[in-house]
Amino acid sequence: MYIIKVKGKAKIPDYIQIRDLNFVLVAYFRADRPMKNVEKFGLEGKEKELEELISKLPFGKLQKLEL
Repeated sequence: MYIIKVKGKAKIPDYIQIRDLNFVLVAYFRADRPMKNVEKFGLEGKEKELEELISKLPFGKLQKLEL
């Protein structure tokens, strides 16, 4: 899977996109709120690592999601 942080403008908040290996969007959520239903993506138990990754993730740079 891949992850990208999208910068919001004005009243639109920053968002996180998680995409599968074919770059199909599988999750889209606000960067300042925890992701719900992480078990659907095989990320259960890795919420803390995901939060740390999101805080360090640069805007607009697609990265392979490896936790």
